[in-house]
Amino acid sequence: MGHGFGQLAYVRGIIKFSISPFEQRAFAGAVSHGVPNMFRRFRSQVFKVAPPFIIAYLVYQSVESKHSQMMRKNPADYENDE
Repeated sequence: MGHGFGQLAYVRGIIKFSISPFEQRAFAGAVSHGVPNMFRRFRSQVFKVAPPFIIAYLVYQSVESKHSQMMRKNPADYENDE
């Protein structure tokens, strides 16, 4: 039992192929294919995603301005105070 985990049994008839980590190209085509693909995907989804966020921001902004306006004191209520 001097083998490591994964090498405990020998199974006949199964062939494993793998590529060396030194031969892999992790970022192959990342700039030439990835960046244009990112812009294409952004362009196709921006009109589906952006309008709800813009509407939500406008609603939030109007509610916050109305709230701050309603929280102010009316100076006419305090004209006769001494």
